[in-house]
Amino acid sequence: MKASLAILGLLTVVSAELFFEENFSSPDWENNWIYSEHPGKEFGKFVLTSGKFYNDQDKDKGIQTSQDARFYAVSRKFPPFSNKDKPLVVQFSVKHEQNIDCGGGYVKLFDCNLDQKDMHGESPYEIMFGPDICGPGTKKVHVIFSYKGKNILVNKDIRCKDDVYTHVYTLIVKPDNTYEVLIDNEKVESGTLEDDFDFLPPKKIKDPSAKKPDDWEDNPTIDDPSDSKPEDWDKPATIPDPEATQPEDWDTEMDGEWEPPQIDNPEYKGEWKPKQIDNPKYKGPWVHPEIDNPEYSADANLYYRKELCAIGFDLWQVKSGTIFDDILITDDLSLASTKAAAVKETQAGEKKMKEVQDADEKAATEEAAADAAKTPEDDDDDDEDEEESTPEPEEHDEL
Repeated sequence: MKASLAILGLLTVVSAELFFEENFSSPDWENNWIYSEHPGKEFGKFVLTSGKFYNDQDKDKGIQTSQDARFYAVSRKFPPFSNKDKPLVVQFSVKHEQNIDCGGGYVKLFDCNLDQKDMHGESPYEIMFGPDICGPGTKKVHVIFSYKGKNILVNKDIRCKDDVYTHVYTLIVKPDNTYEVLIDNEKVESGTLEDDFDFLPPKKIKDPSAKKPDDWEDNPTIDDPSDSKPEDWDKPATIPDPEATQPEDWDTEMDGEWEPPQIDNPEYKGEWKPKQIDNPKYKGPWVHPEIDNPEYSADANLYYRKELCAIGFDLWQVKSGTIFDDILITDDLSLASTKAAAVKETQAGEKKMKEVQDADEKAATEEAAADAAKTPEDDDDDDEDEEESTPEPEEHDEL
């Protein structure tokens, strides 16, 4: 039995596949990635860099958006594969070191029909995944699948990271039609594809033939029929000011008949309403009965992507500076987890380097402010001090 389990475990390891990986370790990365030339778009360029602060200058290199207010569209193809009957992991890192105000940070996966030189926002894709930020209102992780010609967005609000450090985003799609979203190797959302995406019509719908009975009482209270409005209730909301007097210079012929100004009536009681009592005929809220939806049909293959063949960045950024790195597409959950775990060390190094940079920048700013605050008198005092401190030359007798 133990031997059988060992063989099964070995087969599981062997069957795991690495479909695509990109660490941008080569300066020749542009030889493999294709820029879009779609007409009508002003595209920006990516540059290879580890950024302003990093943990390891060589290992942390990725491609960075370099021009403000630009579209970015670059893609790379790989051998086609299907995730039939196996998990799919899409993982990559994002570093918004520019403190992004509005822009995308997501990837798209395509089938082999993608025209790379014409890739644009309307190009059909299979999966879209990753962070998107625009102002304080939009800070989300997109999870979108193509299904029967439509792009289906997750119906949960998954919040992304919005600081300046590297973060790893992981999407796991399993053949049991479940999914998980991880950030920095920690699960932030999960569920079933059928429940969390509108792939399918609802299982139940309201019975179109049912309607609320005319005599259905759904008001818990009614007016008390024995209650009546007091005779002295109706008082006007305003009355003439009893203390007001006609001005001495008031000319009736010129100004018309004088009327005192209006003030709030202290005896005004508002609109009268009868007391409420329990409704003896109350039946509670009417619930519309439901029936099975004839248009609903279960689909065990919501997770299934028949062909994945390319990955691309198709973005708009107002403020450039985002660095993308460590792209991984695999069915090996353990491999993805191991690689994502390295982000902790990366973040620690980035924070340490940035703290030093921030301290140096603060010191330089304070020094510049102090220099700017000096008055001309301060400069004269400095000159006088220098003169007073200069020793007089010694006198020597002539020979």
